[in-house]
Amino acid sequence: MTFLEKDYREIITKAVCGKGRKFTQASHTIAPSHRPSSILGCWVINHLYNAKKKSDDEVEVNGSYDINIWYSYNDNTKTEVVTERVTYSDIIPLSVMDDNCINDEYDVIAKVIQQPNCLECKIASKGQKITVEIEREFVVQVIGETKISVKVNPKWDKDDEDDEGWDFKLTDDELSDVEADFLNEKD
Repeated sequence: MTFLEKDYREIITKAVCGKGRKFTQASHTIAPSHRPSSILGCWVINHLYNAKKKSDDEVEVNGSYDINIWYSYNDNTKTEVVTERVTYSDIIPLSVMDDNCINDEYDVIAKVIQQPNCLECKIASKGQKITVEIEREFVVQVIGETKISVKVNPKWDKDDEDDEGWDFKLTDDELSDVEADFLNEKD
């Protein structure tokens, strides 16, 4: 088999040039306005994030979420919800990175695999604060311009397309099956 340059074309396209994934557990300490007696519930809402390429082999995801803790105080006679906005920055290493990208302009797509979620919420050892364990997970893709080579058929002739069995002419039998007055019928 002989490689002839005229039999190949180079196509410039956008493609996934890098991929990475990271699971993170974080601990946050929240100070409610009253000394907590017990934790009644904890949930995480309002997750926002954005991603950008940080270096040749890393993506940085910056985000925030609200932690809401429902707790009782005053010897379990009253309740209150404390809300705290938490920010984070995750550095995600790229496990796959193609060095054949044409330029340094990249788009980064970050997808949440595990939304920030409360694993554990407990009263801290001294009893004044609440400790919350949170998990989250991201997958990132780096998209850049790259060049691919494709082999073309040197024997291809644009007139050959008509000869590949794509005959759209109506036969007399097909024409006789057409109902001419179907538009006049009413249901």
